[in-house]
Amino acid sequence: MSSPTGPAPGTPHFDADSPSPGAAPGLPVRMPRARQSGRHRKPEPLAAPEGAPALVLAVPGTPSAATRSLAEEVSSIARSELPGLDARIGYVDGGDEEFPSLEAVLSRAAAEQRARIGHDGQPADPGPAAVVVPLLAGPDSALLRRIRQAMMNSGSGAELTDVLGPHPLLAEALHVRLSEAGLARADRARLFTVATAADGIILATVGGDEAVQAAGITGMLLSARLAVPVLAAALDEEGAISRTAEQLRGSGSQQLALAPYLIGPEIADGLVGAAAAEAGCAAAEPLGAYGTVGRLVLSNYAAALGITLQPPGQAAPAR
Repeated sequence: MSSPTGPAPGTPHFDADSPSPGAAPGLPVRMPRARQSGRHRKPEPLAAPEGAPALVLAVPGTPSAATRSLAEEVSSIARSELPGLDARIGYVDGGDEEFPSLEAVLSRAAAEQRARIGHDGQPADPGPAAVVVPLLAGPDSALLRRIRQAMMNSGSGAELTDVLGPHPLLAEALHVRLSEAGLARADRARLFTVATAADGIILATVGGDEAVQAAGITGMLLSARLAVPVLAAALDEEGAISRTAEQLRGSGSQQLALAPYLIGPEIADGLVGAAAAEAGCAAAEPLGAYGTVGRLVLSNYAAALGITLQPPGQAAPAR
């Protein structure tokens, strides 16, 4: 005898063309879509873990409206990549309500964490109250010492990440800034010619010898992109820019350009222009709130917490 094909006894059965229980008569039944599986399944959207430490962007330099706008844009890029992220801004040289100091921001994050522990009964050791990401392309030992001191003074137990570079994405951002200034081809593959394209690049940084060495790594990546020599030099070392310009010209470069390996807030206004005049060449803009800067800030935060992010892929358009 063949086995029955209908539902087992006691199992409710609904005809495919009949409404489900509780549905209004005559209305179609909306069935849940099956979850896609296999190689082409869309990844689940990533969000910040509940109770994750705050990301505190440590912003160097003299606070200003322009600095705040840049820092807010970088933070916004990070939030867009990781919904639910608690991103805050602390100024290394801040000290008031408009521009809160890094120490004050960290102290507040620690106080809020303690309040959550008391309210929710969380473990006695929930981890750092914040992860501090310096808004620096390269190392600056004097500035990093000040950041560490502010962290100690806050009593927050915050964790400090590395600076943003060296990194291939910063080489890409430098390329974009040079092309925006008409100093480099936007795309080698298209052989798009620029009459004013430089045949030698001075990669300007601050922070002493360590910063110059780190910038040199990104400089090699930039040189590979542009197929022109790139040498790093310190803006804060007297005569370094002009000596580097002479070295490039001595090796055959005739049309130089200065590319600031800087986010922007860490240098005084007019310093890049003065350095370009010293070298007798044009200059690109600092990296600023370019999309990859925000992504690298988030990447450093995620690495500190062991969060796996989606591959960055193509960079966002310049901002």
